[in-house]
Amino acid sequence: MIRERVLPASLLAGLILASLLTGVASLSGDGLFLLSVSRLPRTLAALLAGASLAISGVIMQMLVRNRFVEPATAGTGEAAGLGLVAVTLLAPGAAIWVKMAAATFGALLGTGLFLALVQRLPRRDPLLVPLTGIVYGGILGAVATFVTFERDLLQYIGVWMSGEFSGVMLGRYEFLWIAGALGVLAYLYADRFTIVGMGEETATGLGLDYRAVMALGLLIVSVTTAVTVVSVGMIPFVGLVVPNIVARLHGENLRRTLPLVAFSGGALVLACDILGRVIRYPYEIPVGTVLGVLGAGLFLWLLHARR
Repeated sequence: MIRERVLPASLLAGLILASLLTGVASLSGDGLFLLSVSRLPRTLAALLAGASLAISGVIMQMLVRNRFVEPATAGTGEAAGLGLVAVTLLAPGAAIWVKMAAATFGALLGTGLFLALVQRLPRRDPLLVPLTGIVYGGILGAVATFVTFERDLLQYIGVWMSGEFSGVMLGRYEFLWIAGALGVLAYLYADRFTIVGMGEETATGLGLDYRAVMALGLLIVSVTTAVTVVSVGMIPFVGLVVPNIVARLHGENLRRTLPLVAFSGGALVLACDILGRVIRYPYEIPVGTVLGVLGAGLFLWLLHARR
């Protein structure tokens, strides 16, 4: 038991130390200022974004009862992006919290439509759900791209669609703590989400308010995705590969596995961010690109291993 806890803690400590020490600017001289303003906020942002996206992924999978779905493949991120495009066109000078509210509303609406859509799909082929989500998200993304192209804002939305942490500084990442708080809320309701994953009939038979738990899960997934997109952009595959790997190794009891899902998601995103900083040093590769390559490989492995 002690070894099971010491090894992950040592790994996380090593990643945090590497993140604090990795960068172009030297820590000599104004090192303390650099750490407090840039490196530490960037490290915390990577951990919070990774942990909350992994938790959102496992909740989404419970809501639709499908292991191959996450916010990035269900149109949630694209819907949040559409909300950002709308508020940018209607109120270009809006405060960041207004943009976040618009992104959250877009994510709620888009995810709700996705859940309504998958309810009509036949259950015999589980791959129909993620394929539908990919097509649905592609349509939303195409609409956002068309609108921004027409208004010469294509570069503007590109910042949100490709996750990266190079712009994270003190005062520009704190909204991610909201996603962290929602992760704690998800843990408090972990047993209910596990029961929801058994289906509406079983959950109702056990006395659970199925619709209320579904609404709570939808809220957690939508707000977490919107906060992440507004703060650091869309980060793919975290909510897909991390819950699947944890479920294969430790089962599907969320009360027991959710802390491990959060830890693994945070560690994965932080490791990929460090990798993006050192591959082409002194230049940086966005973490969304690194995870796009790594996550696609892991996703294909999961599909192959399932057979």
